[in-house]
Amino acid sequence: MRTLLLPLSYALALVALLLWLPAMALLRLVTAPFDPGRKAVGRLFRLWAVLVVKVCPVWRVRVEGVLPPGPCVVVANHESMLDILVLSLLPREMKWMAKAEMFRMPWVGWMLRLAGDIAVRRGDREAGARALQEARKWLTRGVPVMVFPEGTRSRTPELLPFKPGAFQLAIELGLPVVPVALAGTAKGMPKGGGIWVRPARPAVRVLAPLSVAGLRAEDAPKLAVEVRERIDAARAQLR
Repeated sequence: MRTLLLPLSYALALVALLLWLPAMALLRLVTAPFDPGRKAVGRLFRLWAVLVVKVCPVWRVRVEGVLPPGPCVVVANHESMLDILVLSLLPREMKWMAKAEMFRMPWVGWMLRLAGDIAVRRGDREAGARALQEARKWLTRGVPVMVFPEGTRSRTPELLPFKPGAFQLAIELGLPVVPVALAGTAKGMPKGGGIWVRPARPAVRVLAPLSVAGLRAEDAPKLAVEVRERIDAARAQLR
């Protein structure tokens, strides 16, 4: 029965997508003078993802924990495009680092830009530095930044190495790193499967923040390894 409802959920998501962009543009116009962090328009964008998760009849998502107040660098493992949808259930606006190709997509790319999300061109060091500079801007405005430090979705159950850029940024600004573990999302939207969904019970767990007090830039790789280990252990428990 739930599978039979899938076409309806796709239709609802598409109709909502068509309506969301003009709503975001209008909200951005109204709030621009007093919302430098684009929190309102960004959160509206995430609510589209929340809607998609809620209306999908074959997903049952569990969320554990909450993000701390104030700016922070949030890092999560990356299994699937479904990661983006389920992380939007966390009730705080964050600016997301996402691959640059998504920003070139009609409609969705325009929504990403309106929300203030950050384009990252993989394999381009200069573009990576610009992306970190953009992330720094949002963090100094009090908005958390969400990063997938693996850089891409893993095709196996094993985590890829975590790149140190996000951790260097947290150390530079003296902000906590908040690890988030994801499990089960690869079943819901497998890599290479496009937009087609499968039955899944994804789980999200927000772990305790890690302080960067006393750390220096050269400590970033070690911090990345520690966070990766914590996320991996939490994933095992969630599975």
